[in-house]
Order: sequence, then C-alpha cells, then structure tokens
Amino acid sequence: MNPDTLFQLSSTLALLGWVLLLIFHKTLWIGKVLIGTIITLFAILYTWLIASNLSSFQSDSFNSLDNIANLFHDRSALLAGWIHYLAFDLLTGVFIVTNARKHGIGFWPLLPCLFFTFMLGPFGLLLYLLLRWFQTRQYFADIE
Repeated sequence: MNPDTLFQLSSTLALLGWVLLLIFHKTLWIGKVLIGTIITLFAILYTWLIASNLSSFQSDSFNSLDNIANLFHDRSALLAGWIHYLAFDLLTGVFIVTNARKHGIGFWPLLPCLFFTFMLGPFGLLLYLLLRWFQTRQYFADIE
C-alpha cells in the first residue's frame, strides 16, 4: 500500500474515532475501545513504518531542526509522523473526555477543547486544562 493510501485510510480512521468519541462520550467503555482498536492500529502502523524505513534515520536525525526537516522529506517518515499525531491526539481526546467525566464537567464546554485537540493537538489540551482549572480550581490532573 502506498503512503498516500495509508494517509487517507489513517486520516479516515482517526475521524471515525473522533466521531465515536463524541457520540459515546458518556460511556465508560469508549476509551477502552478506542485505545484497544484505532490507537493500537496506529501504533502498529507507526512501528511498521519506522521499522521498514530505518535506513531513512541517521544517528543525528533528531538532534537539530534542520535534520528533522530533512528526515520528513522522506514520505514514509512524514506519514509516520502524521500517524504519530493522529494516535496521540485521539489518545488526548480520550483523556479529556474521561477526565472531564471524573470532574463533572459538562459535554458542551468540552466541544471546543475536543475540536482544537483534533485540529491542533496541544492547544486543545491547553483549553481543557484551563477549563478544568476554571471549573474545579484544580490545576494538576489526578490521573489515577
């Protein structure tokens, strides 16, 4: 399968995961299902892309911004980076929904946080952390 097809499939799968997260946000099982299926598939695909393209990586591939930019000229490395974003952004969405449920934060205020997590990852998480702090006066996440 070529990188363009994998890009389309993984982007569609991520979108499906986000839709499922929005629809089933009140359930206790959605996080388990998303982590156990879509995010695991992303982890497997990412690992396969990295392992099958080890020749693209040099010992200094990550030690400067220029070297990272050069690394991402390789389409397989770029796809691996994209899948990395998709997996961790969806995992962050699962965290936000689960943590908000734990703190009694309603769904509607979460929508902008989830939208920006889907589109801009850490910015959406920042919005959620600010929302949670505003509503609970707790800054540090209790993740146990």
